[in-house]
Formats: sequence, C-alpha cells, structure tokens
Amino acid sequence: MSFNIASLEQHLSTRSYVEGYTPSQADVHVFKAITAAPDAGAHPHVTRWYAHIKSYSAEHDGLPGSSTAGQKFTEAAPVAEAAAEEDDEIDLFGEEDEEEDAEAERVKAERVAAYHAKKANKPKTIAKSVVTLEVKPWDDETDMKALEESVRSVEMEGLVWGASTLVAIGYGIKKLQITLVIEDELVSLDDLQEQLAGLEDYVQSTDVAAMQKL
Repeated sequence: MSFNIASLEQHLSTRSYVEGYTPSQADVHVFKAITAAPDAGAHPHVTRWYAHIKSYSAEHDGLPGSSTAGQKFTEAAPVAEAAAEEDDEIDLFGEEDEEEDAEAERVKAERVAAYHAKKANKPKTIAKSVVTLEVKPWDDETDMKALEESVRSVEMEGLVWGASTLVAIGYGIKKLQITLVIEDELVSLDDLQEQLAGLEDYVQSTDVAAMQKL
C-alpha cells in the first residue's frame, strides 16, 4: 500500500484530523499506512497529527467512523505519477512561454531600433525667427548709408539680412530699421548686438523692435 504524505501534510495544515473533529477510523487507516515516523522538518503537520493519533493506539479499534476518508491518502502512486506528468507538462509550457517571451522581446527591440533609426534619418526641422532690428546713429551727421553697409558687413552662420528702411526719430536724426532672419540654434541676438555695438564710428545703440518665429 503506497502513501501520499505530501497530500496529507497539506490536508492537515488546516485540520486536526483526517475527517471530522475527533479521531476516527479514517485517522487509524492513514496512521497504519505510515511505516515510519514522519520527518518533523519536512512534514510538521503530519508529525503533530501522527503523535496525537499514536497516543490513541490502545483505543484504535474502538474509534468511530470508517476508513473511507483516509483511503485517498493511501492511493498515492497513480496520483504521484499523474502529478509528475502534469509537472512535466507545465515545465514544457514554461519553456514555450520563455521562448515566446524571448521572441516578443526580440521583435520589440527590432521595432524600437527601427523607430530610432527612422527618427535619426528624418530631416530635422530648423527653427528660425524673423527679427526687426533698430540701429541708432550718433547724430544727424552720421552717414546712414555707410552705417547700413557696416551693419550688413557683419556675417554669422545662420544670419540673413533682409529689407531695411530709415525712420525719422526727430531733430533731423534717422534710425535704420532692418529685417533679418536667424536660425535660433546658431545665432544669439545678444552676440549680434554686441558685434554691432563694435561699429563705434556709426552705431550708438541697437534695439530689437519685433521678433516672431517662422
């Protein structure tokens, strides 16, 4: 007669007896099927139950009930084989799941790499701004043509000078109002105005009158 001690351990983890709330013939049937005292470390619940039922040894024949409830623990061989087969199936499915997960991760990695490659090859949008700059001369005797030529002589990567006009500001003095287009990442207006301020023979000051993104 074979014995399923693992099943009994699980059963007794929530119960005191094999059946009911008092010792019975079901306990006796299982007790006699155990050929040696159970390992307390591996099966603590069975060990507790075993010691308790052993204390009833002299009364075993007089205990009530039948052995029916205890028989399931003494028919372990087929159950154990079925469990082993089930475990093998689970392991096989587990391997398949791992393979599927690995394949899914590989496909995901390829898609991410393709996305980043496409994004890297996509032409980058260049941010630009249109600026209206006002350049004031020192006085009414400043040569405004020479002033404009000096302003336009300033060259920077990402800077394109545009149309210009002279605007009267009083007392015979005119200021140069000039439009320019700049690439935002390449041209700093502060740096540009600093260079224009270096044209000391003509330029008294500069101001940004208007600015908008293209």
